[in-house]
Amino acid sequence: MNTVLIGVLLYVVVQFAIGVWVSRSVKTVSDFVVGGRTLGIALVTFSVYATFFGAEAIVGTGGAVYENGLKGAAADPFGYGIAILIVAFVFARTLWAKGHLTFADVFRDRYSPAVERLVVLALLPGSIFWAAAQIRAFGQVFTTISPITLMAAMSIGTLVVVAYSALGGLLADAWTDLVQGIAIVVGLVLLAVVVTVDQGGLISAFGNVDTERLQWSPAADGWLALLETLAVPICGTIVAVEIVSRVLAARSATVAVRGTALGGLLYIVVGLIPVYVALIGASAVPGLDDPEQIISKIAVTRLPTLAYIVFIGAMISAMLSTVDTILLASSAQLSHNLLFRIFPVASPARELLLTRLTLVALTLIAFVLAATATNIKELVETASAAGSSGVVVITVFGLFTRFGGTRAAIAAMVVGVGGWLLLGTISDWPAPYVTAVAASALTYLVVAFGEARATKKV
Repeated sequence: MNTVLIGVLLYVVVQFAIGVWVSRSVKTVSDFVVGGRTLGIALVTFSVYATFFGAEAIVGTGGAVYENGLKGAAADPFGYGIAILIVAFVFARTLWAKGHLTFADVFRDRYSPAVERLVVLALLPGSIFWAAAQIRAFGQVFTTISPITLMAAMSIGTLVVVAYSALGGLLADAWTDLVQGIAIVVGLVLLAVVVTVDQGGLISAFGNVDTERLQWSPAADGWLALLETLAVPICGTIVAVEIVSRVLAARSATVAVRGTALGGLLYIVVGLIPVYVALIGASAVPGLDDPEQIISKIAVTRLPTLAYIVFIGAMISAMLSTVDTILLASSAQLSHNLLFRIFPVASPARELLLTRLTLVALTLIAFVLAATATNIKELVETASAAGSSGVVVITVFGLFTRFGGTRAAIAAMVVGVGGWLLLGTISDWPAPYVTAVAASALTYLVVAFGEARATKKV
């Protein structure tokens, strides 16, 4: 067994041990789903940052920058980082103050149980496909350091995630996110330092970059194209159950705001490291057939063994920290806001057991998708964009106004999903997501005005 594989396996064992340790304090569904609302600033910060810093933040962004220069960094890290900051300063305090267990609770209280269930169903597919993408990415990375097959590697990743998540719930996720988040920072900083030294220093490194790759005007492809590029990560992140679960788990509204804001800033800062490595590494590794190999190629050829172990640990951290949070938040909503509403559970202990079993079931579904789907990336984009286009509209109206009711919310959801599917998958319209969100908002306003007039007549 090679040294790199041993180091990575030890790292994975530590994640499982954390889950076992934390599981001792999990007694209720609240403990499992929101950690008893006890998370401090450090846990919120690193959990928010690590949750969103998945494989695409390293591999995907590196490939986009290698291929397109700074233009490739528009959505990630800037789009996602800005979105997290918006959640912190606009939504976090209001969401935390409501004291809910899940994001979908907001829609039951503000609109109706029908809207609550619709939101759960709208957001679930994107989360499951996203988890499947991370599991597949884990398998692909693991096969590069071991002789095992892709299927076996994905099985290992799935078992580790389901083990510590099902045992320790959100608190275990938060503690493992802290470890994983630190590993990501250390691994990427080591890579950046080694590459910079290899290029002869910072000034020399930037001197080797083609100046055209550093010059990018936001309006170069048109403001509509830029708006579409940023709208998907920003709107999708605002209504992501993963980030809302962290906000709800904070021990106070102030911790929720500050921890989320620090997580967003950390995401942008650390996210710039793959951007930097891809920019200066393009001259050292020219002509790649697959641009997304740039970070891995530089790491395997430039890093010494110990540093490479840390880097691979960072890659695995990025994937595990994303998939565990997605599956936990999704299982909490599915069980608490849908299954338990239809099939009431007699005792808190039984609720906790069934929530854990729901997590296991969703993990198995994500694993099957990872093992069978050939193009998960497109499925993720389709499901996430379609589901969030209406939810973001009813979230804004629902949290900050009393205008509009159940009919307006349902109509906005239907138009948002239908509009994006029509424009985004069938037509060549350049801004399908922005248009779907706008159509959803207009629909909400029209129906809400109708509801108001009908109420006055009565």
